Amino acid sequence: MNKKFNMKKFLSENSAVVAFVLLFVIAVCLKNTTFLNIRNLTNILLNNSIIGIVALGMTLIIITGGIDLSVGSQLAATGLFTITVFNQTGSIVLGIAAGIAMGMVMGLATGALVAKCSIPAFIVTLGTMSIYRSVAQYFFKGGGILAQGDKVDAFVAISNTRLFGAIPLPILYWLILAVIIGVFSNRVATGRRIYAIGSNEKAAKLSGINVDRVKIATYMISGALVAAASVVEASRLGSMNSASSGTSYEMDAIAAVVIGGTSMSGGKGKIIGTVFGTLTLGIIDNMMNMLGVPTFLVSAIKGAIIIIAVLFQRLLDTEKK
Repeated sequence: MNKKFNMKKFLSENSAVVAFVLLFVIAVCLKNTTFLNIRNLTNILLNNSIIGIVALGMTLIIITGGIDLSVGSQLAATGLFTITVFNQTGSIVLGIAAGIAMGMVMGLATGALVAKCSIPAFIVTLGTMSIYRSVAQYFFKGGGILAQGDKVDAFVAISNTRLFGAIPLPILYWLILAVIIGVFSNRVATGRRIYAIGSNEKAAKLSGINVDRVKIATYMISGALVAAASVVEASRLGSMNSASSGTSYEMDAIAAVVIGGTSMSGGKGKIIGTVFGTLTLGIIDNMMNMLGVPTFLVSAIKGAIIIIAVLFQRLLDTEKK
């Protein structure tokens, strides 16, 4: 009945929550800051909602043992396409549908190259990252596009409306999608197969799982989520830029997933962990801003955090064996 408390196991399974709580306490204890201000906390959630949505799809991909370095370029390309269709047709529904369809086609292409052609995901997505960004810059001459037309106010309202006048809708979009993907990964057969493939791909094949189909489906789901994030960003800003939109989003998404406890070797991870990982990143950004850390050092600090998180995972995994 009285099982001995295993600290290493607890930290391994709840590292994201522990990191979030520790950073939250540290942020609260900082002198001369307004961290606990409701407006500040709301801004942390709002500013990280788009990365949070992208990170949900990244979680599924990393659980399979893959990775996607092209999500930032995908977001820019799908956002530009969404606004273009919206401007040409005057239909918000058609614009959003076109953007999400484009994201899924991108995911299909990536998944097919990874699964059917057996090209490492790192190489495929490194290539598509450059392709998507370059093609977008070519068509938009290195610039961007503004949402225009009679329904532009309704389009902008998608991300700039507050529920009950207090809660920005992008936060709700992120949390609702997190619940949906969380249920999918734990309750739906395809979701459970994602874990099986990441744990042992050969064993998954021998057990009758169509590994190629599941991998392709995973990249398509991620593509749809990236496109959804692009719609939120396009609506929030009322524009997209081929050169700057989505820049470094892949690093932020990967950082959120890794901090959230998802193993880079695949087979292990939770959507709730990614949510807390995203919030942890948000607190770090907020703390650095409050402490006046130079902007040019922010990426360096995030890169160090990714390395430390992976080392921490490896240490815990080694202790288990």
